[in-house]
Amino acid sequence: MKKMISTILAAFLFSFGVISVSATSNDLGSEVLQPKDGWASFGNGTTGGAKADEKHIFTVTNKSELIEALGGDNKSNGKNDTPKIIYVKGTIELNVDENNNPIGPEYYAEGTGYDLEEYLKAYNPEKWGYEKEVEGELEDARAEAQKKQKEQIVINIGSNTSIIGIDNDAKIIGGSLNLSGVKNIIIRNIEFEAPRDFFPQWDPTDGDYGEWNSEYDNISITNNTENVWIDHCTFTDGENTDASFGKYFGRTYQQHDGLLDVTNGASYVTISYNKFEDHDKVMLIGSSDSKTTDKDRLKVTVHHNYFKDVTQRLPRVRYGEVHIYNNYYEYTNDSEYLFDYAFGVGAESKIYAENNYFNFSYDVDPSQIIRYWKGISIYEDGSFVNGKGKGSRVDLVKAHNQGNDAQLNENVGWKPSLYTKIQPTQAVPANVKAKAGAGKIK
Repeated sequence: MKKMISTILAAFLFSFGVISVSATSNDLGSEVLQPKDGWASFGNGTTGGAKADEKHIFTVTNKSELIEALGGDNKSNGKNDTPKIIYVKGTIELNVDENNNPIGPEYYAEGTGYDLEEYLKAYNPEKWGYEKEVEGELEDARAEAQKKQKEQIVINIGSNTSIIGIDNDAKIIGGSLNLSGVKNIIIRNIEFEAPRDFFPQWDPTDGDYGEWNSEYDNISITNNTENVWIDHCTFTDGENTDASFGKYFGRTYQQHDGLLDVTNGASYVTISYNKFEDHDKVMLIGSSDSKTTDKDRLKVTVHHNYFKDVTQRLPRVRYGEVHIYNNYYEYTNDSEYLFDYAFGVGAESKIYAENNYFNFSYDVDPSQIIRYWKGISIYEDGSFVNGKGKGSRVDLVKAHNQGNDAQLNENVGWKPSLYTKIQPTQAVPANVKAKAGAGKIK
């Protein structure tokens, strides 16, 4: 009888949009991070909106409903710490106006004076050179248009929030979720498509030949945010690949930034069972060598993720104690995104990598898997590298030191304790491919 009453009550609440059906037989909205599941289980753990009352459980189908569920005012939603569970149903497009109508670069550029053709003429390296950063009216106009886009597509998330995809087709595309100065967030079972920055900046001083640099990560965890669990999500460029943007000044007109970045003192983050596919810069932990206040912060666990045909930052780390284990890295011949490096050893970083599996369908020198970025230490054990059907266990630190001038040691000064079990490396490919990504919560 009690079960029948609960079923009737659930059906009644769902009909009014108060609660929603979850992606599995369990209610994902009430699930919390289990003890010892990475750095996000530190302290009081990560529970998201599990304590939400009935008035703060929502099902949303578009951007306006998402903003309303988060508190009603996107500019101040980041300060709304009321426990809330938000179920995402279907596809939510963030690059839309207040009436949920799609908008493009013309919408943001209107009234700013920005014109791409004029911008290209003004800052052509043949005229401007490579010695100084761009400045002037056209650069100011570009920055203004970019600011207008940011106000429209960046969604601020408050503390004590769970954002959960229902069914197996929940998507958030065309924008960025911003977790800034907040605590206790869970995001699960959602497919994200990388947002496009319509107004990338030309920086002639970036590298030997200049680069186009863009804004907006799919998810930005920043400014001392703590206790975040990102689980069973998919991140991809979708149809907007880098090659589709073309080139100016001989460089890719890059309209993508990162997929999932942890920066500016954020800490206690677990990133588990996600799929990252077809993208360049994937995961940055620590934004600047000069940000010395990041010391003793940026504590992140990255486990059982599927990195497929992604180029770099898998992750790149500064300062943080980052545990990277049981991840699967796969590269195929038919992707435009070629491998550059996986583990970026940045300033005072303390990566602890265990039992990760690398599978390449083309030849890659194992000395490339770790990249020196002014850090000196990384602990690594149990990696397996498979290239063209031939695989073996590889000591990646030794391989790096044999193939590069910069020499690394394994004295990171800490040992992870917030985990339950680390699988044998040979079991990683099948397990991760079966379980990682949106729609695969069992």
